[in-house]
Amino acid sequence: MSASRPVEGPNAAEFNTSADDVFGRIASRYDLLCDLFSFWIHRHWKRRVALLVASQPWRDLLDSASGTGDIVIRVLNRLPDGAKRRVVASDISPQMLAMARERLDRLGHGVVLRQLDAHAMPSVPTDSVDLYSMSLGLKTCDRQAVLREAQRVLRPGGRLVVLEASNIPVRWLHHAYLLYMSVCMPIIGWLATGGDASAYRYLLQGVNEFPTAEVLAEEIRQVGFVNVSFERLSLGIVAIHVGEKAPAVAA
Repeated sequence: MSASRPVEGPNAAEFNTSADDVFGRIASRYDLLCDLFSFWIHRHWKRRVALLVASQPWRDLLDSASGTGDIVIRVLNRLPDGAKRRVVASDISPQMLAMARERLDRLGHGVVLRQLDAHAMPSVPTDSVDLYSMSLGLKTCDRQAVLREAQRVLRPGGRLVVLEASNIPVRWLHHAYLLYMSVCMPIIGWLATGGDASAYRYLLQGVNEFPTAEVLAEEIRQVGFVNVSFERLSLGIVAIHVGEKAPAVAA
């Protein structure tokens, strides 16, 4: 999902939104691409994230790089009836947000949609969000900048939930998976996008260059999050990382 603008610091895909509006071009086909690239397994990953998010005790949720709204729709469908929650779905791409609005309106979900750059969200107050989530968007942005901004907007004790590409711990199997992706992703992407090479080039590079689950966990800690842990899914093709903004220290 689209999340980024600059290529500064650790950007696994070396993606620059201002130079290539690829997510705007493929917004109407993004869900199809996710299905084809993952053989529909991404739906299982997103169900797991939604279940995790819905089970947390939050009042205000900010879902960054929301894309077409997959995660927020799944979260809302899992909330108990009558739950008073405020959900903000954000993305840097107006075309993606238009797709999300169409889906949310069709399902009757009340969600605030905002066009935000995950690297810097000055319109979101500091210490104002209970839970910050991002799914499959971190690979296309400056991880440190996004994680620092997530920590800024979270309230003390607030939770971070990130779903992203990861590593299969069995090295030969991981290399086989990357080889498979390098062969199949260009073919699938070319067919699904009518030859728009950037639509799969960024995603493939982001998968290849993204750090291991252990390294990402350490990066999250270095930004200042505590109680950081992760859960591998599908052998480690992706992982869900969770962390907590340190509670305020009593004066």
